Amino acid sequence: MDWLSFTIYPVYLMIFMCIYGCLAIGLNIQWGYAGLFNAGLAGFFAVGAYTSAILTTSEAAGRLGGFDLPFPFGLAGAMIVSGLIAWPVGKICLRFRSDYLAIVTIGVAEAIRLVAKTEDWLTNSARGITGVPRPLGDLPYAQAQLAYLAIVGLILIVVYLLIERQAHAPWGRMMRAIRDNERAAVAMGKNVPVRRLEAFMLGSALMGLAGGLYVHLARTITPDAIDPMLVTFLVWIMVILGGSGNNRGVLLGAVIVWIIWSASEIVTDQLPAEFALKAKYGRMFLIGLLLQIVLRFRPEGLLPEKLRRAPLSEGALSPTGHGARIQAPHKEI
Repeated sequence: MDWLSFTIYPVYLMIFMCIYGCLAIGLNIQWGYAGLFNAGLAGFFAVGAYTSAILTTSEAAGRLGGFDLPFPFGLAGAMIVSGLIAWPVGKICLRFRSDYLAIVTIGVAEAIRLVAKTEDWLTNSARGITGVPRPLGDLPYAQAQLAYLAIVGLILIVVYLLIERQAHAPWGRMMRAIRDNERAAVAMGKNVPVRRLEAFMLGSALMGLAGGLYVHLARTITPDAIDPMLVTFLVWIMVILGGSGNNRGVLLGAVIVWIIWSASEIVTDQLPAEFALKAKYGRMFLIGLLLQIVLRFRPEGLLPEKLRRAPLSEGALSPTGHGARIQAPHKEI
């Protein structure tokens, strides 16, 4: 047995970390930058997965497909279709308050799941889509996994650098201004509905990208694979745990949560079959307990967002008169 055999599970783990990293950054754009409470991540993830699967698979009787396009076209299609579906959802839903927005996005995600489960002509219903190609998939298994890790890792790095650049540009400062004080942003002439829709579509496109990366790893997609507990609940914990508004923080949260989730799965797999199902809820309890501890002792997350402060003249005091600096508004939004 060569050394590559010992790297199979760690490589598999890191591939999922990269996929969840894309999901976490997408949610961070919506929640961390724009303050949009999207509870329907699983829906956009599913749209990306099915779109890439349909575009890249060979022709199959009874369902849409047969385009047999290369891998990059599948990922591009996943992002475009997810972003396009986010447009009408955002136009309708972003006018609601955060709690109503969460309810509506949950409903949208459930509607997408039901379409995937029942529309035989589109998704092959419950049987799903199989035979999804993977780049360099003809290599031996261990080498193919390493190659796919390199591809997914490179995509995550590119996504991170592009979003970081945008976050430190005027667009990012404007989104934070809208998040923190919408009335002030409107008074400064910012088109708040349009900017929120931009953030919602961009975040949804990255969720679709994550779905495309997942389907080429699994090489198959069924409605059962779109588990809101894994795709929505875990990603929200990653963002809150790591620190919303900070892309480094959400990536750290993705690494920590997925390691704990995977390590606990190894433990529960050793239990007798009658306890395995109950152990799944124990794993969720462990993740939830970790979140509660972080919220109790570090509510801003492990790596909180760093807010820029404008320099003030000496002697500027807070209204309480204790000499605390007053945070000045951003000069450039």
